[in-house]
Amino acid sequence: MIRRLACIAAFALLLAGCGSGPVRRVSEPAASIQQITVRADGRWDVALRLNNFSSMAMRFDSTALEIAFDNGSAARLDLQPALDIGPESADVHTATVEPLPAGRARIASALADGRGLSYTLRGSVTATPLGGKQKRWDIKRESALSPVPGLPGALR
Repeated sequence: MIRRLACIAAFALLLAGCGSGPVRRVSEPAASIQQITVRADGRWDVALRLNNFSSMAMRFDSTALEIAFDNGSAARLDLQPALDIGPESADVHTATVEPLPAGRARIASALADGRGLSYTLRGSVTATPLGGKQKRWDIKRESALSPVPGLPGALR
């Protein structure tokens, strides 16, 4: 009788352990500039890469980011990408932005000289985990862009 109860208890514990499902982890996302292309009218096409490091899909609702070069603020990325990005994946949202005069001059100088350009991306990204509540994350990313051979006016 005791042996039978022990088997039933062990089976019940085993069955209870199977019910929890996969771990759902929400991690801080990241943002970076994949490419900036200067248009003929002086505006920029900015390819913003959004990384979802969570174990579940997230909808990237909005960004409030500032691009700065070494001489200060260059442009704002106040966007509503409305991108659904799968778990541990990334996607790119491209937007046309109006740069500030200092940013326009700095990128023109870098392109004319064929040199790279360091940048800082700072601000926030708002995203909603699948089945969860919307959350805002602060973002700060420092990186560099280099001229793209064969693509005049583009930095990656």
